[in-house]
Amino acid sequence: MTEMQRGFRGKIDDYFNPLNEITIAISVAGDGEYDSCCFGVDANDKLSDESYMVFFNQTVSPKHEIVLNGSGANTTYALSLSKLPGHIHKLVFTVSIDGDGVMSQIQKLSAVMSQGGKALTLSLTGADFRSEKAVIAIEIYRKDVWRVAAVAGGFNGGLSALLKHYGGEEDTAAVRPVQAKLDPNKISLEKRLEKEAPQLVSLVKPLKVSLEKHKLTDVVAQVALLVDISGSMSETFESGTVQRVIDKIVPLAMQFDDNGEFELWYFGTRSKRMPSVTIKNYTHATSNWRSLMNQCGGGTDLAPAIEEVVDEYKKSALPAYVLCITDGATSNGAKVKKLISGASDYPIFWQFIGIGGGGFFGGGSYGILEELDTMSGRRVDNANFFSLDDIDRVDNTELYSRMLAEFPDWLKEAKRLKIVP
Repeated sequence: MTEMQRGFRGKIDDYFNPLNEITIAISVAGDGEYDSCCFGVDANDKLSDESYMVFFNQTVSPKHEIVLNGSGANTTYALSLSKLPGHIHKLVFTVSIDGDGVMSQIQKLSAVMSQGGKALTLSLTGADFRSEKAVIAIEIYRKDVWRVAAVAGGFNGGLSALLKHYGGEEDTAAVRPVQAKLDPNKISLEKRLEKEAPQLVSLVKPLKVSLEKHKLTDVVAQVALLVDISGSMSETFESGTVQRVIDKIVPLAMQFDDNGEFELWYFGTRSKRMPSVTIKNYTHATSNWRSLMNQCGGGTDLAPAIEEVVDEYKKSALPAYVLCITDGATSNGAKVKKLISGASDYPIFWQFIGIGGGGFFGGGSYGILEELDTMSGRRVDNANFFSLDDIDRVDNTELYSRMLAEFPDWLKEAKRLKIVP
């Protein structure tokens, strides 16, 4: 049995077989009257299909992918993840308290995800909450594979407020979806970093200043990072510069990203996708760089990595914010320009950052990367470039401001053109 702490994230296939039935048992000890609910939501965190809200008044989803047994303080969900339709991107398991009760009054709340003899357990007490009337306990979500997150977050309203939060509304005993504005009740970024990565807390204030300046505080987006690992980058990796850039991206990804992590690709002559970067593993993102440099080859070809990113996000329901750090000009420059131009039809914004002074083949410049910022012929301006040749001399507020300078303009225009939903 593995104990999950608040903020835990993991791939389900590291613990269970996602092709077989998985059970989630939720129990509450306390004096109140409790309701448990599973919200099956789409890529926008909306209850766009009310038949995937499974609770005391609707205990089975359309094809028995989610089956609820029990009621009140003791409920069990039987899940067949492989049977869920493609439009269901996330299952959110909640507990709410009726009447005047609040979650700080409970003695214990436990959520146990199990299969066979294996289990993941989340345990909470009233001390974990204040005046909240509901708890978002566990989320199961798609991100290339099925994953699980222990949210363990209090929610100020009860079941009705949760319903509205996910885009539905009460109508007597029925539930119907409506177009409600998503208003996530996230654990604050600063508090989470204080607990899990205190060395990054100092980045929160400058990030927030920049987000407010560019009116991006409420934006939800997927985040990705492309990192040049060609031979000329050796000194930049050796000095720790690449890792310092990644450190500064972590809080941004936690603020923006739909699940608080970001995708990572390395590229040289060839590209290689790495495991997603999270608050738990970010310090190891560059630890194996020498071996990866050999695997990716010594050249610099950005085109294969761009193609992989486009394939990943071209059908995304959320905007994708993609950062790329490199020290010089890329080979296949004409192809790169064509790919970025073609990608202007997709919900992807590209932020290129030059580090290391232009590399061995850049001639002191960054070649066509500078042209990507200004080239014509695109449906929308979907790229920006700036150089960061000495990261340690740039104030963090200024750094984030540069990173975010053109993203809001692209986002506004992409929404107007219906590129971003």
